[in-house]
Amino acid sequence: MDIRILPASASAYEPDTYSRFTGWRNNYQLQNHQEIRQMDGNQSKTPGTTCENAQKLLQLEHLATGIPRTNWTLDEVRSIYTAPFADLMHAAQQVHRQNFDPNEVQISTLCSVKTGGCPEDCGYCPQSIRYNTDVENEPLMELDEVIANATVAKQEGATRFCMGAAWRSPKPKQMDQIVAMVEAVNDLGMETCATLGMLQPEQAQQLKDAGLDYYNHNLDTSANYYKHIITTRTYQNRLDTLQSVRDAGLKVCCGGIVGMGEEETDRADLLHTLATLPEHPGSVPINQLVQVEGTPLAATRTFDALEFVRMIATARILMPRSHVRLSAGRENMDDSTQALCFLAGANSIFYGEKLLTTGNPETEADRQLMAKLGINPEPGKANESSV
Repeated sequence: MDIRILPASASAYEPDTYSRFTGWRNNYQLQNHQEIRQMDGNQSKTPGTTCENAQKLLQLEHLATGIPRTNWTLDEVRSIYTAPFADLMHAAQQVHRQNFDPNEVQISTLCSVKTGGCPEDCGYCPQSIRYNTDVENEPLMELDEVIANATVAKQEGATRFCMGAAWRSPKPKQMDQIVAMVEAVNDLGMETCATLGMLQPEQAQQLKDAGLDYYNHNLDTSANYYKHIITTRTYQNRLDTLQSVRDAGLKVCCGGIVGMGEEETDRADLLHTLATLPEHPGSVPINQLVQVEGTPLAATRTFDALEFVRMIATARILMPRSHVRLSAGRENMDDSTQALCFLAGANSIFYGEKLLTTGNPETEADRQLMAKLGINPEPGKANESSV
């Protein structure tokens, strides 16, 4: 059996080199799979679990093509999510290399331009007026302060500046103020993103006209488990906002939160919904619940780190050309867990000490981790336009 190794000087994500590499790999796998089928035909020579795992591997490799599709079945998603861990990681890394530089990470900074006072009852959120937390209701941030925050973020290496407001949906006057912020951040040469709650079609178009690049609106969890997390906004409300965003020509940033007491099937269902939207989100933030005292989910059991890595790897396979972001909860992850997430296909992080109202790893800690892993920041739109 002839097994060739990709030359150290070659880059697996360069199309020509990758094609040669996958050709060698597929020749090897073809011979290996023939041996697997022979074993399957004579199970007396091998343990039953060997053939079962071999069949799972064949199915996983059949599904992990690295080519975007939006017609995933729920059974396919669940089979990927529950694959043996080593096989899942291997498949996710191959898909990642097929579509991205595996040693680059897109860096964003999130700024809360309107904190607290939200009328919604999201069980995880300390900004809700319904819960007794330390978060105060603050007015909308002044434009000069937003520009100052964005300038610092750019100096620290962020290429995208995300503005979040704790609203159910923005009012006309608030929209005018947000538009001014978007235009000002655009003038700095950064990508812009906003998360403002539910949008009407005309509001999405207003943001598009202002130059907004991305709009974030997460689904949070599965449609089935959603009622246990929030009752003041329906799942369909969220899907309708995403449709308005797409119709306006904005890029979608949409993901969810894990560790809220949901079952494994709920996590797979969430990924299935994301991967079968009319278009895959450009960014897919995977959040781990940050337990905040005073919120209903403050006492939720700690989420398993390897289960979080499974979410990342499955998202990478299902949405091969989306940026999969390590989002909230990263402060509680050690370097090893984050390294596994990058290996599984995560290629975006939030930079900075705070995410809206909860903590985030300090910028210097992120720099040190990226240096240890040999990861570089992905160029921003200003750099790309000058190349």
